[in-house]
Amino acid sequence: MVQISVAPATGRKIRGTLRVVPDAAFARTRENGRVKTLLNIIWLAFGGLWLALGYVLAGFVCCILVVTIPWGIASFRIAGYALWPFGRTVVDKPGGAGVATTLGNVIWLLVAGIWIAIAHVTSAIAMAITIIGIPLAIANLKLIPVSLMPLGKQIVPTGYPALR
Repeated sequence: MVQISVAPATGRKIRGTLRVVPDAAFARTRENGRVKTLLNIIWLAFGGLWLALGYVLAGFVCCILVVTIPWGIASFRIAGYALWPFGRTVVDKPGGAGVATTLGNVIWLLVAGIWIAIAHVTSAIAMAITIIGIPLAIANLKLIPVSLMPLGKQIVPTGYPALR
């Protein structure tokens, strides 16, 4: 509570008390942030760390070979997303995908994307066995599109203005 005193154009002083109440939307956002943080911590403990380490290892292998550096960079980006997925989403990069990006995604899909997607589905089924694991299974399924076609994507917060 804050005491204020206002002198309007009439010259009289108005005294009053101003109560600062958080906006309901702000309170929901703060609560959602806590839930997302809690889910991210649970995710990290029950598979997210190992998944992210796998993507980092794949990124290092791809960066050793000069030709596959774009896939290595995409693997590092996916690793960050796999480490902390709640509160973030995958969107297409502005400007659309070019021919090289599309060709790279097709090569990735045939070489590794299908197998990674199958692994995500398998682990999502295993996570969905328990009630607590259902949100984790959904997060695992959210990783499938970016693991199938990683080039030309970016990971942004869920409240990203471009999504509106």
